[in-house]
Amino acid sequence: MRLVIGAVTMLLTAMPLGAAELPATSKVDAVTVFASGAEVRRLARLRLEAGEHTVIISDLPQQAVANSIRVDGKATGKLEIGAVDSRRIVLPRAGAEAQQSERRRIEDQIERLKDERTGFEGRIEAAESQKVFIKELMELPARPVPAAAAGQTAREDWPQVLTLIGTGIADANRAIQDAEVRIREIDRRIAELEKELAAQAPPLEERTQVKIHLIAPAPLEADLVVRYQVPNASWTPVYDSRLTTGAKNAAPQLTLTRRASITQRTGEAWQDVALTLSTTRPASNVSAPDLKVITVDFMPERPPVAEAPAAARDMARRRSAAETLAGAPPPPAGLVAAGEQKADASLSEFAATFAVPGRVTIENTGEIKRVVIDEAQLEPTLVVRAVPKREERAFLYAKLVLPKASVFLPGPISLFRDQTFVGTGHLPQLAGGDEHELGFGADDAVRIRYTIADEKRGETGLISTSRTDQRNYRITVKNLHERPIAFTVLDQVPASLNQEIKVELIGRAAPTRRDVDDKRGVLAWEDKLAPDEERVIEFGYRITWPAAKNITFRP
Repeated sequence: MRLVIGAVTMLLTAMPLGAAELPATSKVDAVTVFASGAEVRRLARLRLEAGEHTVIISDLPQQAVANSIRVDGKATGKLEIGAVDSRRIVLPRAGAEAQQSERRRIEDQIERLKDERTGFEGRIEAAESQKVFIKELMELPARPVPAAAAGQTAREDWPQVLTLIGTGIADANRAIQDAEVRIREIDRRIAELEKELAAQAPPLEERTQVKIHLIAPAPLEADLVVRYQVPNASWTPVYDSRLTTGAKNAAPQLTLTRRASITQRTGEAWQDVALTLSTTRPASNVSAPDLKVITVDFMPERPPVAEAPAAARDMARRRSAAETLAGAPPPPAGLVAAGEQKADASLSEFAATFAVPGRVTIENTGEIKRVVIDEAQLEPTLVVRAVPKREERAFLYAKLVLPKASVFLPGPISLFRDQTFVGTGHLPQLAGGDEHELGFGADDAVRIRYTIADEKRGETGLISTSRTDQRNYRITVKNLHERPIAFTVLDQVPASLNQEIKVELIGRAAPTRRDVDDKRGVLAWEDKLAPDEERVIEFGYRITWPAAKNITFRP
């Protein structure tokens, strides 16, 4: 017997400890927010004995993407992480008993108010009955005297009856009015309580439970890190651009501040977390779409058929059209989709992350949290731009080169010039080192005048083989600043859509650029004006076309 007991004891000592289930709590320690979605990093601190353990963490949100859950960590000794399982569970919400008690309190209060309302409705009903009785008293003098009482002398005290009637009607009306006022107050209070009751969270909530299988050869302490992704979180950039235009001996300066507007409804609050913003866009579409082969061939020849009735011919034509559409190559929608995917790929190419200083709290309410990402001090080049054909005003622009080793996502930008808010704009997708121009409103220190100098229409040739239309314009630009200013003046000449219509640019001032921004006929004159300098730009165009035809101008 002693031998058996000893053998069993030795066997139990040699075997590893059974896999114990250890509930653990975790805390959100860090969050990386993407343009759509977020990656959450939770930290759980454990003290483990030697043996196999199953750590159960049940405080992940229901929205946690199961395939994204990863576990790693550090320990004071050797620790092996085995299988990681996850499932959806339903748990009592924190403070469920208190919430249930609050719900019962609100429900009881609503019930009492409804009983009180019923009482006031009874008062109204009683007062209405009293008014009916009083109206019957008012009809007594008009009623015939009964035959049995014809010989008797009337003894009614009519003054007292009239007083009773007046007092009774007034009291009944007052009672009805007071009861209706109280009913309205009760209805408002009931409506408020019902809203409050609806706002009470249900006592149960769905969560994601993670089971982590661990093997610890010896007692140790460990910090487990659980990473997972959640939807319903995002950030968008918001920019401030503050321009100091400088003076005669002071160069202009521009401060570009980038902020982030963050919002989340992930089912968990991010309390005091290390926040990182990323321009990466995790998505299910990680590869470019495939293109199918498109072939072209002659339509198969069909044997001639006998003439059919009109209805049959119409049906055959419709059938043939349907077959033609079915056999035709697909529309180039796939090409458009490929272009859109290419744009997404270019965004991922310029991925960047921004670590927000300190610790941040973002509640699970969908409210916007704004944080500052960075601030850059830039030295812009100022230039005025005018389109006098549309408006005789010059507009100030700041040309700037964005800081390198960065990426700028599209977003709204607020524009300030010399501490004055001048408007808003939109910053497009840009990369570090790109050049960009920001408009800062009208520049009243640059005067623009636009006049039509001459218009001529006529015919050329001995026998009037062609017609001509000639127009000349004069643009005057004057700089009233104390320092030189670069300017760009834009105008246009018609673009011909027919080789028989000839457009010739004439005038003294040749444009610096033609077909600006790939727009046919758009011209630009660029130069620099000294203080108080005035420049005159004279140009025009001549159109020639066959005399037998008429032309039309279209925008």
